[in-house]
Amino acid sequence: MNDSGLTVAIIPARGGSKGVPGKNLRRVGGMPLVERAVRAAAPAVDLVVVSTDDAAIAAVAADAGARVVDRPAELSGDEATSESALLHALDVLEAEGLRVGTVVFVQATSPFIPTEGVAEAVALIEGGTYDSVFSAYETYGFLWRRDAGGRASAVNHDAAHRPRRQDREPHHLETGAFYAFDAIGFRRFRHRFFGLVGIVTVPESTAIEIDDEQQLALAEALASAPAPAPIPAVALVTDFDGVHTDDTATVDEHGNESVRVSREDGMGVARLRRAGVPMLILSTEQNTVVARRAEKLQVPVLHGIDDKAAALAAWAAERGIRLEDIAYVGNDVNDLGPLGLVGWPIAVANAHPQVKAAARVILTRRGGEGAVREVAERMLAARV
Repeated sequence: MNDSGLTVAIIPARGGSKGVPGKNLRRVGGMPLVERAVRAAAPAVDLVVVSTDDAAIAAVAADAGARVVDRPAELSGDEATSESALLHALDVLEAEGLRVGTVVFVQATSPFIPTEGVAEAVALIEGGTYDSVFSAYETYGFLWRRDAGGRASAVNHDAAHRPRRQDREPHHLETGAFYAFDAIGFRRFRHRFFGLVGIVTVPESTAIEIDDEQQLALAEALASAPAPAPIPAVALVTDFDGVHTDDTATVDEHGNESVRVSREDGMGVARLRRAGVPMLILSTEQNTVVARRAEKLQVPVLHGIDDKAAALAAWAAERGIRLEDIAYVGNDVNDLGPLGLVGWPIAVANAHPQVKAAARVILTRRGGEGAVREVAERMLAARV
């Protein structure tokens, strides 16, 4: 609970569903969808509430640890909005004397809700950075629309100009998995988007939303797929360009460079830092942007380094860390030296072929697109 009141996740879960009958109780990975939502949200909030008109959903939600609010019939039909269910749940809680400061609207139809994404959303609202935020993933897709006659027209690009992926700015596609907002503002505007709106970037793999049987089957297949193996390294060293970034840079007329980084990576680094994992950014480039990003991440940095292997070995020796216990993440041939020293040489998904050949682990994520976050999650998984 913060100074403004409780942080409450509210999950509207009606019993009726036309596309997938009994949808909120259908199982993915052996667990009912409503239970998956409760368990995903619970670690990031003070209280999870399930608003439902269905006794079976209520029983599953309660067993999972949620507080159940009975949803009135007039708010349970096909035309009822999610906002109406949220406002009703807030009324019930506040009638019981509970003061709510932050609301997280969670949808049970999203089976892969990332708990860390919910936690980031809560932090952004409670810290006053935004009034409302939503989950989305980055996409570089070319979008089109068709008119009444079936003719296509470009939506987010110039059809006559096809820039390379690295030369395009990403768009963000809303996942529908979760939204967070200030409770007072939500009561005033009665809508999930108001004031200063922010985005919590989540992995595209979490974006599936179940509206039909085919999507349910896909979710079940994904849930059954083997999880990436944990990485039991005790320290993490990374290159910068091509690992924390997509290996491109924008240069202005004064020669100043800017790069694009992933907020996902920032959260992954923060989680490792909280877990006490030693980290280092090791870069050949001597550039203020490297130093500024390292400062933001609160990670030590050595940049302008010609012999990265020697620098890594010296860093490890100073801290008494065995080289075989270190994970090093690289993307290009100047990373081959340090990759050959450590016990856990790791390549980003789009690394140079020689780097992939030298790697013990090849990530599913590309540089600048959550590669560091993937390493962080797999290192933390090994500590459980």
